[in-house]
Amino acid sequence: MSFQAYLDNIQKKTGKSPEDFQKLAEKKGLLEKGALKPGVKAGQIVAWLKEEYELGHGHAMSIYAYFTGKRV
Repeated sequence: MSFQAYLDNIQKKTGKSPEDFQKLAEKKGLLEKGALKPGVKAGQIVAWLKEEYELGHGHAMSIYAYFTGKRV
């Protein structure tokens, strides 16, 4: 599955775009000005997305990758 397909499936499941997740992560204190705050690890992002949005590991990691600058 391509990176874009992961993002598309996440949006279908949750109704939220990667940009929406970026804003939510900023509100949770995980990101600051669109970048990961120092000390924030992939596991924290993955745990949050699994718990609150029921994303699988691969889908959660694609949002983490988006947060770290990966684009299509």
